[in-house]
Amino acid sequence: MKELKVGIIGFGTVGAGVASCLLKNEEVIAGRTGVKVKLHKIADLDITTDRGVSVPEGILTTSVPELMESCDIVVELIGGTTIAKKFILEALNMGKSVVTANKALLAQFGPELFEAAEKNGADLWYEASVAGGIHIIKSLRESFVGNRIESMYGILNGTCNYIFTRMEREKLGFADVLADAQRLGYAEANPSLDIDGFDTAHKAAILASLAYGKWFGMDPVYVEGIRNVSLTEIEYADELGYRIKLLAVIKQNAAGKVEIRVQPALVPKNSPIGGISEVFNGVMVNGDYVGKTLFYGRGAGREATASAVVADIVDVAVNLANGVPRRISSFRQADLSTGTVSMDEIESRYYLRIQVEDKPGVLGRIATLLSAHGISVDSLLQRPLTEGAENVNIIILTHKAIEKNTRTAVQEIESLAEVSGNVTLLRIEDI
Repeated sequence: MKELKVGIIGFGTVGAGVASCLLKNEEVIAGRTGVKVKLHKIADLDITTDRGVSVPEGILTTSVPELMESCDIVVELIGGTTIAKKFILEALNMGKSVVTANKALLAQFGPELFEAAEKNGADLWYEASVAGGIHIIKSLRESFVGNRIESMYGILNGTCNYIFTRMEREKLGFADVLADAQRLGYAEANPSLDIDGFDTAHKAAILASLAYGKWFGMDPVYVEGIRNVSLTEIEYADELGYRIKLLAVIKQNAAGKVEIRVQPALVPKNSPIGGISEVFNGVMVNGDYVGKTLFYGRGAGREATASAVVADIVDVAVNLANGVPRRISSFRQADLSTGTVSMDEIESRYYLRIQVEDKPGVLGRIATLLSAHGISVDSLLQRPLTEGAENVNIIILTHKAIEKNTRTAVQEIESLAEVSGNVTLLRIEDI
């Protein structure tokens, strides 16, 4: 039986999970593949701290060069975009196949890494970079190869989904739930990457690139986080039959242009995406032949991420054992789009919450401003003025409208003397 040696750079949470899986399930993998995938080296600056994994003697090292020289497959799990990039390029230039979970690095430097892999006849796999537990990347690259991808909608950040779930169920404010999520370990001490949408944006850029054969990078990705979503919005959405999710939206229009955006959005409560709660991830893919399919599961955490990394390791090992490295390209340029759609050009339905003085004619003036910009009202919700309150909330759901027109109308509404504060604007995705 052919044996392939694996080296892991980075012995943190995910690295320990990968090591545990390879050691525990070595015989299972060999039985299913006919290839012995052997954990040979783990490189880390700290090789003394107990990670909860019993590693055989001689595997731990502080020397990355020693690992690269002695292993067939290099696994990068240190994160970041500097040292990680250096190690990956060094391995690829040595002809070593690489597995990584580094979404930020791929989103920013994907083409450079893929070029190095192709030039040196090596594989570069990255399943764990996006919603690791649901294996969406392999599906896009292989299972949907005969489909044109019309749209994808994804919940790709468990921290944000957990926050929204708790806010809705327990009627808690954003700050309270975030603090609790940090205490429980669901959110980082500095949660910006998650709650400001950048983690989801990196993942959306990767998915869009795979779907449309062009590595988009981060420039065309619109990113809006969840800091400004209040319990008020959660409760009104619930009353109207929606839930608010931090949603990655990837769509191709009739002209072939692609829109990539990340934003809090209202989705129907009875939709598959609307039913995804807690820390779980989900991606709905709509292909022209397969129709709508849903991928659901844990997107992060030690075990789910390790499972995705090990799946890539095994794919690479089987390719090498059978003499067919690069059997499937890590990323193939196909240019299945005609460009990208700017945020001003997108078309969407909108949720608007407007705080107004309870005076005659205010609603008419708001409707006139919306109509002047081609925005039609689908439904409206208004509560009576409560005792002691100076303003009432008007909730407007629009029909589809152009983003630029909607933004302009909102600015004009905010300038009305009877309107207090800023208008809350959220997009609606009827999926």
